[in-house]
Amino acid sequence: MEIEFWWLLAFPLFFGLGWIAARIDIKQLLSESRALPMSYFKGLNFLLNEQPDKAIEAFIEVVKVDPQTVELHFALGNLFRRRGEVERAIRMHQNLVERADLGQEQKLNAMFELARDYLKAGLLDRAEELFAKLQSSPHAEAASKHLLEIYQQEKEWARAIETARELGKITNQSYQKEVANFYCELAAYEIMHSRPQNARAHLDAALANHRKCVRASILLGDLEMLEKQHEKAIEAWKRIESQNPAYLSLIAEKLLNAYRQLDKTDEGLHLLRGYLSNYPSLDLLNVVFQATLTRQGAEPAYQLVRYEMKRAPSLLGLDKLLEAQMLEAPLERRHDLELMKNLVHSHTRGLAMYRCETCGFRARQFYWHCPACGGWETYPPRRTEEDELAA
Repeated sequence: MEIEFWWLLAFPLFFGLGWIAARIDIKQLLSESRALPMSYFKGLNFLLNEQPDKAIEAFIEVVKVDPQTVELHFALGNLFRRRGEVERAIRMHQNLVERADLGQEQKLNAMFELARDYLKAGLLDRAEELFAKLQSSPHAEAASKHLLEIYQQEKEWARAIETARELGKITNQSYQKEVANFYCELAAYEIMHSRPQNARAHLDAALANHRKCVRASILLGDLEMLEKQHEKAIEAWKRIESQNPAYLSLIAEKLLNAYRQLDKTDEGLHLLRGYLSNYPSLDLLNVVFQATLTRQGAEPAYQLVRYEMKRAPSLLGLDKLLEAQMLEAPLERRHDLELMKNLVHSHTRGLAMYRCETCGFRARQFYWHCPACGGWETYPPRRTEEDELAA
């Protein structure tokens, strides 16, 4: 490829133009920096040195000297909110919302930040009002997410369903699991207030939105039991095996009780033994152990636990095995076994808990809605030791 000589002449020209542009930018930068008060640079210095208190004081001085520093108003408001000084954040953002010289985009930004301040302060009605106004703005997605959070806090499940569906359209993500749980919340409320027909309609809607909604099947079985429809309750609970068999441990006791009401305890125990064989679970083992002990005696109960311990060794299983041995042990050995059981039990307290997969929050009882992070169905129906062994 031949080099054109006129290219050589163009190089100095391009270099010269670049040098002139850089000089203009530097002059403009120096001009703008001279226009800023010294407090601004002091504030930046304090922030860089991780001294937020002194930085805020310096920035407040800048705002007093130059009220036109809109972005600094935003920054200060957000700093106040993060520090928990919500009233000062509200005043800062409220001042921006009320300014007549503010552009439409900045005014919407100020409204959004003010709504977040209200939410942080627990003023849910004010936050809801502003977020609702922002649903047709560039903040629509974030505003809808905050509205969904508010409706869940206020237990406004019907509005939560509507908002989750709208949010799904905006984000192209599925909220069917959340919507199904909102319907379950409505159903639980109706069951509590003895309105079975309304509850059944909500549960049907939950399953229509999310056919693998185990919670809806559990509540449907509970509803059938309240109406003495034991066979229908069993049918509803048995459906869980096809939805997610890990949750069978949550309804094992209920299922056995339904069979007991039909005078078919042995049939129910046989079904649970099959579940335990196919889907090992410490909670399921506990139910089957107690039922076996009651129906067949200590030796079959001991053999059951012994077999399960060989199949899936665990400290929680060992605790149950020692309990089974104590039932048949002679008096002189019972004291030693009791000492061993107490020692093992003291080490299993932290293992016999449920743990949220999203935030790691632990609890002794099972939650459909994590009280720490607010996630739905984030608790596996297994004890923490089972999760650790599975990993």
